[in-house]
Amino acid sequence: TFRTVVFMAICVTLTMGIGLLVALLMRKLTTWVRLVLTACLIAAWSMPLMVAASIFRFMADSDYGLINTLIAKVVGEDWLGHNWYLNPIQGFGIITLLVVWGAIPFVVVTLYAALTQVPQELEEAAALDGASAYGIYKFVTWPVIKPVFTMVATLSVIWDFNVFGQIWLLRGNKPEPEYETLGLYSYSKAFESTSFSQGTAIALITVLLLSGVAVYYLRQLMKTGEVE
Repeated sequence: TFRTVVFMAICVTLTMGIGLLVALLMRKLTTWVRLVLTACLIAAWSMPLMVAASIFRFMADSDYGLINTLIAKVVGEDWLGHNWYLNPIQGFGIITLLVVWGAIPFVVVTLYAALTQVPQELEEAAALDGASAYGIYKFVTWPVIKPVFTMVATLSVIWDFNVFGQIWLLRGNKPEPEYETLGLYSYSKAFESTSFSQGTAIALITVLLLSGVAVYYLRQLMKTGEVE
């Protein structure tokens, strides 16, 4: 459970932080550049998980991977042949990159849509009154996008807590015990150890843990008027 929670927290923090920064950057871009960036985000979002996992497996390959090649050119040849998955912390770093890479497009598009609802006249008025860029964001921009940000973050918590395919595919359909999250542990108990009772119990624990998050999500929907 602790491993799953930490993994989820890191993924959600990186996804929401990078997504918000990119969404804010898109407001400063020209129309054509913004359209190209949006098209790239949608293309990344629509890529099947199997294809994305294959690309990341190649990038992190110990012998021919792009990551090892780039690091070796900077720090030396010792990184050639480095296996990222021997150390679970490094291995989870690669898995986190895949999860965040796949989730950022949704976050960016959603947050940018929310940013378009921020009244420009209020931001301009705050700037004329001498407010800093941070002050404008804190007192003008953030209150408008906060409900959407909260809902997207809540959805990210649910999705990242249930990450299964990314770990399964990157570890060659047989994750080591060090890479087992609650979802993988439930699957291994139910289908590999044929202990369906334990697998079901673990799945129920996961449902209970996420039920509180789901209730919070519904409350946020009701506050924003999306649910009557």
